[in-house]
Amino acid sequence: MTNWPVTNWDDLRLFLAVARTGSISGAARLLAVQHSTVSRRIRQFEKQIGARLLDRKKTGYVLTREGRRVRQAAERMEAEILTVDSSLRDRDARLQGSLRVTAINNMASTILMPMFAAFSRAHPDVELHIEVSNLDASLPQREADIAIRLTNTPTETLIGTRVVTVASAVYGQRDYLDDCERRQRPPKWLGVNCCPFHRSWTRQSCGNGPHHFYSDDTLLTLAALREGLGVAWLPCFMGDDEPRLRRYTEPEAAHDLGLWLLIHPDLKNTARVIAFKQHMLAAIRARADCFAGRAPRADAPT
Repeated sequence: MTNWPVTNWDDLRLFLAVARTGSISGAARLLAVQHSTVSRRIRQFEKQIGARLLDRKKTGYVLTREGRRVRQAAERMEAEILTVDSSLRDRDARLQGSLRVTAINNMASTILMPMFAAFSRAHPDVELHIEVSNLDASLPQREADIAIRLTNTPTETLIGTRVVTVASAVYGQRDYLDDCERRQRPPKWLGVNCCPFHRSWTRQSCGNGPHHFYSDDTLLTLAALREGLGVAWLPCFMGDDEPRLRRYTEPEAAHDLGLWLLIHPDLKNTARVIAFKQHMLAAIRARADCFAGRAPRADAPT
């Protein structure tokens, strides 16, 4: 055999573990994987390159001639990878470089922005990129380094910390609600499609009937409520901070959501990721009452 088909490092890493330990079980323990996984992957690897690499003896597995050639090539590749890994670790140990954070628009542009700004001022060598998105897929696909998400079911493949509880209530413009009460008529509900939560809660509150006004963004809903167009669900950190609004209903535990800070496992030891996580955990928890709807409200009597 003179040329091997292109293969991946995971196959070579498995093969090296068997070559060094002399057994399938030893390689499985070394790599913390199942015995059957190693055995199956080695067979697939031999089939892929078209040669037998291991001979089974009473004392264990020994390399064939082609196996020795593959081992030499794999060890050269391993040395290159370790060099690159060392360089990346040195770089990641410094508080510099790009940091991509994805967050929900209504949070990123309001309550979280002062926290982002404080981190940026404290770490000027970190290039902080804030992107607004509600898609969980952005982290597993490595489109972002850190995600700040509202959910009660975070993605299992990510490392997550539930930071605080976010409460929601129904809000309306003060004059509009006063007028509805004076006329003894129910307020109109806005049709909201900003997220599955608000869409579902609106349907539960007022049914499936048509609405006179629709919004697909929480910030647009807030603007519509200021104009007295009806009532709608809002997170308390938004509704309580707007003096022109007041609560039409109080928060209920059934509508509580967790605010999660999620990172990709590959980045858990990166200095700038660790620094950002620690900063945001402290800053968000300091505003826990605001997120939970327990802070003094803008419409509260003085």
